[in-house]
Amino acid sequence: MSTFKQLRVLFLLLVLLLVAVSAWLTKLRTTSWEKPLVVALYPLNGDGSARAADYIASLTIDDFRDIETFFREEAAHYRLGIAQPFELVLGPTLDELPPVPPREHNPLAVMWWSLKMRYWSHAVAKDYGPPAHIQIFVLYHDPGESSRLAHSLGLQKGLVGVVHAFAEQRQAGGNKMVIAHELLHTVGASDKYDPQTDAPLYPAGYADPQQQPLLPQSLAEIMAGRIPLSENLFRQAEGLNEVVIGEYTAREIRWLK
Repeated sequence: MSTFKQLRVLFLLLVLLLVAVSAWLTKLRTTSWEKPLVVALYPLNGDGSARAADYIASLTIDDFRDIETFFREEAAHYRLGIAQPFELVLGPTLDELPPVPPREHNPLAVMWWSLKMRYWSHAVAKDYGPPAHIQIFVLYHDPGESSRLAHSLGLQKGLVGVVHAFAEQRQAGGNKMVIAHELLHTVGASDKYDPQTDAPLYPAGYADPQQQPLLPQSLAEIMAGRIPLSENLFRQAEGLNEVVIGEYTAREIRWLK
């Protein structure tokens, strides 16, 4: 191998090492829980409808305080060192939608989309603020036009989430639950349901896996989102009052050792 090729390979290895170290340091910094993580919520009109536009215009940061309350109560349960793990701020309404994730699960396509998403969110933060550790983009849709929404997601690499929500007050509880779910993804929590059936996975996807008798459960683990009622029956939780952060998730986000 020529000296030039050796230097090129060495350079690429150094870049990969720097990226890996940066990701590791970011994970440590965002899960040290020494001070609240600031989360910027950006509303967007996901379908261009008048109903979504009117709903977004009515939103204030007070409409999202339940999310802070939920995390504050769960943090107290685990005796976290800080009282308020997340501080939510409301960013401006954005006109440009985020990059659309690929439909296929091709690793290269997903990687390319992830890079575009991080670049786009960085540009939003630079141009529109407010300063934040985590960005969550909430795309609102007219429920009369969209009975089923696209999959929401949260990325730990980039500290960014995309939430598809209904532009309807009756659905506000469910919207906030999805925001909290995707927010937890950005700090390292994993899904705890079967992707084929949506069934909660035992034991990690159960709010109380030690309960006797085990079923029915009365609450859902937030990263599963469904309340197990019997071996083959479960229902979707409807709001933050029906979910908890289970011990498996608490360990993933370093609330438990």
